[in-house]
Amino acid sequence: MPSELEKMLSGELYVAADPQLTEMRVKARTLLAQYNALPFGQTDKRRELISQMFGQVGQNAEIQPPFYCDYGCHIHAGDNLYMNFNCVVLDCATVKIGDNVQFGPNVQIYTATHPLLASERIKGPELAYPITIGNNVWLGGGTIVCPGVTIGVNTTIGAGSVVTKDVPPYVFAAGNPCRIIRELPT
Repeated sequence: MPSELEKMLSGELYVAADPQLTEMRVKARTLLAQYNALPFGQTDKRRELISQMFGQVGQNAEIQPPFYCDYGCHIHAGDNLYMNFNCVVLDCATVKIGDNVQFGPNVQIYTATHPLLASERIKGPELAYPITIGNNVWLGGGTIVCPGVTIGVNTTIGAGSVVTKDVPPYVFAAGNPCRIIRELPT
């Protein structure tokens, strides 16, 4: 029988109050508290904490505090990641972030979701679907990326967008819901 962690990562209903998942969240919260409390200029210590927290992080990652996530270990980021202040990553499923990705302030990445039917939702189990953000993507401030979304390479998402569906490569997309505004040169 699969564990709650295995169910969570495979997109099945899972119980978040499971002891293993709770322990993993506590570990992440402990590292986040240390990370967010560091004074300005503690770049090496911040990198060390992010390396302990993330499943993978490339070279030159800069994440402005405060930063929040559920587990951290399900975040896999490439080189030259920049996250501005107050970003949130609910990484109940895998979040893959390519190279040269920039997040404006208050960007929120949500892999977590709940059953639509209230009769199922009130039973408690949750769902999660992976998110993939391609290389050279810029997410404008206040962007929300919903569960299961893939954003293609070299794409820009306008500030305040709510991304509910996949966005192809080489486009500027914006709005609520996010839609393609125009294609970008390749």
